[in-house]
Amino acid sequence: LCKSIFAALFDWVVGRINAVSRSANPRSSSIGILDIFGFEQLQTNSFEQLCINFVNEMLQEQFNESVFAAERRLFAAEGVEVE
Repeated sequence: LCKSIFAALFDWVVGRINAVSRSANPRSSSIGILDIFGFEQLQTNSFEQLCINFVNEMLQEQFNESVFAAERRLFAAEGVEVE
């Protein structure tokens, strides 16, 4: 039920954005998504794709934090100062 409600709301918001930003040249007004895998230019986006992109970004952030924390500990153990 929640997924259906959010999907319907997402479709409504996208529809409103499309209606407001519509122009004579459809390529002149578009919304792209920049994520960890590059720039996505999708003909049709969905609530599910938004959720997938969001989760991918959160996982990448968690991975980066973990790796950088490990590197900081390694540098500290070796006496290397990091700003």
